[in-house]
Amino acid sequence: MLSSACDQATAVKVVTVRLPGTCGEWVQGTLDGVPCLVSCAIDWHAQATVTADGRGVWHLPADAPKAVAALRLALAARDSTGASGVLRLNNPLPRGRGYASSTADVAGTIYAVGQAVGWPFTPAEVAQLAVQVEPSDSTIFPTLTLFAHRDASFYRPLPPLPPLAVVVLDPGGTVDTLAFNAVDHSAVLHRAAAAHRDAFARFEAGLAAGDVVEIARAATASAVIHQAILPDPLVDAALAAHLSLGALGICRAHSGTLVGLLCRPEAADEVAQRARLHFRDTTVRVHHCLG
Repeated sequence: MLSSACDQATAVKVVTVRLPGTCGEWVQGTLDGVPCLVSCAIDWHAQATVTADGRGVWHLPADAPKAVAALRLALAARDSTGASGVLRLNNPLPRGRGYASSTADVAGTIYAVGQAVGWPFTPAEVAQLAVQVEPSDSTIFPTLTLFAHRDASFYRPLPPLPPLAVVVLDPGGTVDTLAFNAVDHSAVLHRAAAAHRDAFARFEAGLAAGDVVEIARAATASAVIHQAILPDPLVDAALAAHLSLGALGICRAHSGTLVGLLCRPEAADEVAQRARLHFRDTTVRVHHCLG
């Protein structure tokens, strides 16, 4: 899920890193009191490019304060505050909906800075820096990973995902993720702790068995549990309709507006066609799940 390219033909060093977007999360909640998640990565990518040119001045995008903050953190972590160059972002992922656009910018920038200054970061190091900017997605890691997304206190690689597609239902709108994550949801999370643990366990069991039905059931359970924290009528509508549309289950953005209809790849186009008729005021996209 992570790729990069370098051009070292001259003294100027150019590094481009690609990270995937998401259709929200497979599962999100708490385990032993620690907030954690597994992002549902999709085949839609953003790029961060760092050009280290040694000219003494940084040229930074004015509309990307999170990426700029990440660049500063990465330079300080590599004792490279004297470096200079250009940061460019090419990010088609809509913001504030659950596509992990901010994580793509932040983590992509950190990875690119490390390579540009000749001291690459490991995924665990990127995670530690990224959460200093904001809670982040597990797309930081190159494979499917359970991740403590608020403080990066732990991460655990998971078994590979069997082939699955997601029909993304995008109603537009936004959720301010920084504001959402600043709200104290501890009481609701405490009440949901057992249900969250069951959803995580079912998800991992589904992965271990390569069972797409069980994976979809776990994601659906997580989406429904989260209605107590961020109620969304589209989640209810998708839950009611998913079987008739040919989907196995649903997933959602736990701090966004997206809802996904999970299905086998060979059924995705038909599910999408039915979804466009059923959800007429919603943008429908088909993506393959990565992991």
